[in-house]
Amino acid sequence: MTTTTLVGVDPEEAARASAELRRLVTEQRIVICSGSGGVGKTTTAAVLAMEAARAGRRAVVVTIDPAKRLADTLGLEGIGNTPHRIEGDWPGELSAVMLDTKRTFDDLVRRYSADPEQAERILSNRFYRNISGALSGTQEYMAMEKLYDLQADDSFDLVVVDTPPSRNALDFLEAPRRLTRFLDHRLYRVLTAPTRGVMRAVNVAAQAFVRSVSKVVGGEVFDDAISFFQAFDGMEQGFKHRAEQVLQLLDSPATAFVLVASPKRDTVEEARFFAEKLAEAGIGVAALIVNRMHPHFSEAMPEALRKRAQRFDGKDLGGLYRNLADFALVAHREEEHLAGLAEQVAPAPVVRVPLLRSDVHDLDGLGLIGDHLFGRTQEL
Repeated sequence: MTTTTLVGVDPEEAARASAELRRLVTEQRIVICSGSGGVGKTTTAAVLAMEAARAGRRAVVVTIDPAKRLADTLGLEGIGNTPHRIEGDWPGELSAVMLDTKRTFDDLVRRYSADPEQAERILSNRFYRNISGALSGTQEYMAMEKLYDLQADDSFDLVVVDTPPSRNALDFLEAPRRLTRFLDHRLYRVLTAPTRGVMRAVNVAAQAFVRSVSKVVGGEVFDDAISFFQAFDGMEQGFKHRAEQVLQLLDSPATAFVLVASPKRDTVEEARFFAEKLAEAGIGVAALIVNRMHPHFSEAMPEALRKRAQRFDGKDLGGLYRNLADFALVAHREEEHLAGLAEQVAPAPVVRVPLLRSDVHDLDGLGLIGDHLFGRTQEL
């Protein structure tokens, strides 16, 4: 397939960026794709995993995006919480997983329960059933659990993670620390105390708080919550140990973060925000991928193209130059938007993908994106 590259991009720079991206998918153990919504992040994650399969690796792509776009991108239905094998013309293997928060939580409860009876008490608790798939932060933490499980599975060489939109992805990174802080909190220790000792274990102000909560949510709901925390007693160390392992995994050289953006001003600002937060956490960006770049079609500046249009005013050629000038203006503004972001994530390479004629909805479309990401395009 013959496609076009973006005019105005240094070929040597583009080649270096594609080479670095190829190194990530052939050498890394984990690649985490982050960025704001609507920038092609899910598609990018699928392409990176597919490229690893083309290189002979056993790759799995995980999405925790509740929009469930991964199945559409891969042209599949029924992707679930366990790896689903995708057949294709590659020497390696490609699988996909759609995170099921509740099932992952259930599996974790069974793993850390002292015995089947404790697990059953928790799984059958009404409070647990209500929060296991809906509590704020649960999805992000369970995504980390799924990531950890898959990277520990000898069936896969590479795990590619498609995170939620960037500000939510910060919750994804912070989830293990939040869990550890909660399990160390005094209120948690109070709630896991034996039933008859709960009210004695807290001071008068806390007793008033408990009574107030009971009035708001109902005594039955509050009793379910107390029963849940008491049933959970003794499992803290398992959860805390796992959270610490996940944090070590995120800081490991085997894990690389890829920032995905589009050239629009608002999405560039989102990408800049996320890059800052990663830097604060001591995490570098391995590569910046910018999707849907408008082509220049010409290296001439917009002003020069408009002057040419005026010389041919009233003729077809004049209309053509006006269109070229409009495209050039959009393309130059996009480069201006990206300039600051590229400097911020330096020395990470920048890989540009042009705006395509149609949306990506199957493996052929993913392959076309892969051609641009990994330097297999031919300039017309």
